Amino acid sequence: MTLSAATGGYSPPVPRSSPPAISLAVDLVILTIRDGKLNVLLIERGKPPFRGRLALPGGFLEDGEDLDEAAIRELGEETNIEGRNLHLEQLRTYAAPGRDPRGRVVSVAYLAIAPDLPPPVAGSDAAASRWMPVGGHGPLAFDHDEILAHGVERARAKLEYSPLAAAFCEEPFTIADLRSVYEVVWGVALDPRNFHRKVNSVGNFVVPTGERRQPRSGRPAALYRRGQATVLHPAMLRPTKP
Repeated sequence: MTLSAATGGYSPPVPRSSPPAISLAVDLVILTIRDGKLNVLLIERGKPPFRGRLALPGGFLEDGEDLDEAAIRELGEETNIEGRNLHLEQLRTYAAPGRDPRGRVVSVAYLAIAPDLPPPVAGSDAAASRWMPVGGHGPLAFDHDEILAHGVERARAKLEYSPLAAAFCEEPFTIADLRSVYEVVWGVALDPRNFHRKVNSVGNFVVPTGERRQPRSGRPAALYRRGQATVLHPAMLRPTKP
């Protein structure tokens, strides 16, 4: 409401003749484990703004396109990776004024997770694309450091109560492979026997294949595949680091 000098009271604000111009975009936090480290897929921007800077893959929505379609398309255009083969979920929406120097841009971020993926091939919108260890890169363009931090924390939290850890594993996998995912993403060491007991206490988290893998040394290890559980009960609680 605004104050009217003529009446001494309040009068409603004059409505806008047209809504403000807002662009809608998607950004992707794509995580995998490579060489025993949590890696994120980053592109080198080939166009202004921030040309030459590292950023998360993403772009603007096209006419007649929904958010999921835009996320999958951008992933393919900038990295040559098929997004339908990944675990893909919406992370959150970012709409702070000034987050993009080109104007008012609202971005819906996605979290994608897959087993060890091959080196990406940059598309026309990116000068290059590469896997990099989380935290092993400099400041990212736009507000992508904040988006990446939220994506990593989402993954860490979901490992506690969902079977997301299995999405990092190539099937079939061993319990030791699954434990390695938790250790890498959480950044802690876990007791092998205690972890094995906890995994097998969660109904339908993993399902034995009846086959075994012969390691370089020691006894053959049982192989598993993903079960049908959507929630882990009891939860795999994250240890508190000292």
